[in-house]
Amino acid sequence: MNAAAGSTAWLAIESSCDESAVALFDPANGLAGEWVSSQIALHAEYGGVVPELAVREHLVGLPLLLAQARGHSLWPHIARVAVTAGPGLAGCLTLGVSAARAAGLALGCPIVPVNHLRGHAWSVFIPVHAADPGTYDERLRPLLPHAGLLVSGGNTVLFVVHEDLRIECLGSTIDDAAGEALDKGAKLLGLGYPGGPLVERLAREGDPRAFDFPRALPGRGDLDFSFSGLKTSLRYRAAGLGESEARRRRPDLCASYQAAVLDVLERKTGFAVEMTGARSLGLSGGVANNLALRTRLEGLAARHGIPFLPALPRHTGDNAGMIAFAAWTEHRQTLAAGAEPESVQIHPSLPLDRRP
Repeated sequence: MNAAAGSTAWLAIESSCDESAVALFDPANGLAGEWVSSQIALHAEYGGVVPELAVREHLVGLPLLLAQARGHSLWPHIARVAVTAGPGLAGCLTLGVSAARAAGLALGCPIVPVNHLRGHAWSVFIPVHAADPGTYDERLRPLLPHAGLLVSGGNTVLFVVHEDLRIECLGSTIDDAAGEALDKGAKLLGLGYPGGPLVERLAREGDPRAFDFPRALPGRGDLDFSFSGLKTSLRYRAAGLGESEARRRRPDLCASYQAAVLDVLERKTGFAVEMTGARSLGLSGGVANNLALRTRLEGLAARHGIPFLPALPRHTGDNAGMIAFAAWTEHRQTLAAGAEPESVQIHPSLPLDRRP
């Protein structure tokens, strides 16, 4: 795909945690190129992300990815640089913003800082845009208000996108995120890293009714989440079984534990759909790849007679495609050209409902 001369293309950079990512986006045609350098194998040895190692890998990965992007035909037409400014690990965010500053200065482009969580929120609409960029706005309107569940290793958030494209947070976790609970559950059971997919795999072989794990904050009007008590319950249940019996019954433990997590996610998402009068339902974030969760939310959307919009698998994890799309979505109708490179700052604890 070749962009027409004079088009306003976007370069996007993502480095909030353990993935280095770069993307090119042309509003008239969609995502033109996406490049990701994963660090999963490196951190697996330690059972989780080691910030110092993540920073070191970004130093290596980002220049290589940008070199690949420079070879794309869209590179001469870049008009703005989007970059994740938060939330995330401070050192990782700093490297991404530094790379964006350098690119902005080299290209003579302003920089648009992006909230990583809002990138996930908007990622479910990337396929809607890609289907026909020219009619995207008229196809977007019937989908709003939109209820979304963002569920990942670090975040579990329910939100609504209003008709004016304003994002409002409805509820979030007060302790562990759902993805973190699944990963820690896997660690308690002696599984590997990342643990969520391993729990899901073993759960297919087990009985989700074998063990009765708690479902926290069950109130209908409460859209916040809590998973720390569930994790503690698994610890004591496994210890009570003994090492050999717990190992033998891993499939049942995984199935019951995962069911407890998914029950809460499904129930509270249903409350959000009803409370907001949502006309579509989205699922984003790394845990969105969990097939059982996708099936549950697809069924929830069907029961309410609304479209289900899951993020594409390549846009569920940390990626620059969603950062480019979010930047374009939130800035295309404003006169702001973006910030000067030197003025872009990082925001490690940025909430979903605030732009950087």
